[in-house]
Amino acid sequence: MKLFKIIIFLSISFSTPLVANSNDDFQNLLSEGGKLIFIRHAYAPGSGDPDNFDLSDCASQRNLNQEGIDQAKAINKLFLKNHMDRNLVLSSEWCRCKQTAKHAFKKFKTKSFLNSFFSKKFAHNKSNQINELKDYVKQWDGKSNLIFVTHYVVISEILNVSTSSGEIIVVDKEFNILARQKMPIN
Repeated sequence: MKLFKIIIFLSISFSTPLVANSNDDFQNLLSEGGKLIFIRHAYAPGSGDPDNFDLSDCASQRNLNQEGIDQAKAINKLFLKNHMDRNLVLSSEWCRCKQTAKHAFKKFKTKSFLNSFFSKKFAHNKSNQINELKDYVKQWDGKSNLIFVTHYVVISEILNVSTSSGEIIVVDKEFNILARQKMPIN
């Protein structure tokens, strides 16, 4: 019976993705460069967006509250700890993602392939967006880290994992998960 438990443990261990088990491991992984970093937008109360929201009008969307802003600022501190402010940051065009990117990184560019396809209004974009994201990664030079501030549905589709608000997932260019870091909501 003991041998059986050992075999089960070993098989689970080798089939589970590597996850950094300390903050130092996480920081070292980020400082190596060449990583894709997916960040689910910081805390924005509720789910989805109101009916008939306007992508160009933040007042019509779900946005970060003060807890979300604080969470994004905590992401900033995590990245600045190792002087990692030279990474390229790309954000969804949704306001909660842009707000997260602004508070966490200051400088960012928006890319439509990071937009949510949760609502029926945008569900038809899913396949094209995922293909565009993969194509973008193929063209990326891989010297520094590439940071994506995006939505639950995009991360779930590309990495096959669920995430909490503000969670950071580090992957290699083949989308293999190397580490995860949850950011607390105060």
